[in-house]
Amino acid sequence: MLGSQLCLMVLLGAVVPALQQRDQWSSLDHSNDYNYVRHDEEVQKTFCSWDCLKFTLQWPGAFCTYLNETAKCVIPPEINTWTIHGLWPQKVYDCCSCWHLFPSDLEDLDEELSQEWPSFVKSKSYFQFWKLEWHKHGACAACVEGLNSPIKYFSLCLKLRQQFDITRALSEGSVVPSCDRPYKLAELEEVLTPLIGEHHEIQCIQDNQDRELWFQVKIPLSRNLTLGCPQRNSTAERGPPPRGHPCPSQTPIYLVPIDHENPREPCG
Repeated sequence: MLGSQLCLMVLLGAVVPALQQRDQWSSLDHSNDYNYVRHDEEVQKTFCSWDCLKFTLQWPGAFCTYLNETAKCVIPPEINTWTIHGLWPQKVYDCCSCWHLFPSDLEDLDEELSQEWPSFVKSKSYFQFWKLEWHKHGACAACVEGLNSPIKYFSLCLKLRQQFDITRALSEGSVVPSCDRPYKLAELEEVLTPLIGEHHEIQCIQDNQDRELWFQVKIPLSRNLTLGCPQRNSTAERGPPPRGHPCPSQTPIYLVPIDHENPREPCG
């Protein structure tokens, strides 16, 4: 009898604290913890406020012109085509800044990411670039099931890069890099629209000769990754265009060649 009482006392001593700890845990606010899944409206509004994404590709031939003068720009010799800049949720109110990225998270993708998503800033390693994109954009997109981990986010970006093969589309449309052959915006849009939809944005940068260089294209996607989800820009302000801006419709546009030796001035 005494033995049974002792066993009961020991059992209660273990169970009661556990129940108390469970109650304390349940009363805590876990809205900032992605491992504790809540689907109430308030949390969804805070962490999943976006409806549109922009998948952004950059052209190495002109991208170095976009960087400020203090940044040392280097185009790796194996890079000779469009590369990924990022996948960016639009109009995000807040996102989890506590979800860190580690090299081990991307071990299986490292080789492909190095080819498709390189850094052109000498002081920033490839992984540092990927880490920055994850913290600024990937963690904000992680409220969607198909993007809710680093491996899913970066894998999707690689798939989108293969899906939107603008290098091939431009080549088939006779749009080739040149220092002498300018294009009209309408020509570029005619080639790109069948592949990336009509709501894309072609972005330019002015070089030191005030020429418009095409350096980036933004492809809008809805939350379910279908093409579209347009977000029209507000009316342009007067004055000189910002450093990176939508390519003008009436000004010649250049797709300059990639120059690994002189990446900031590919046309001299």
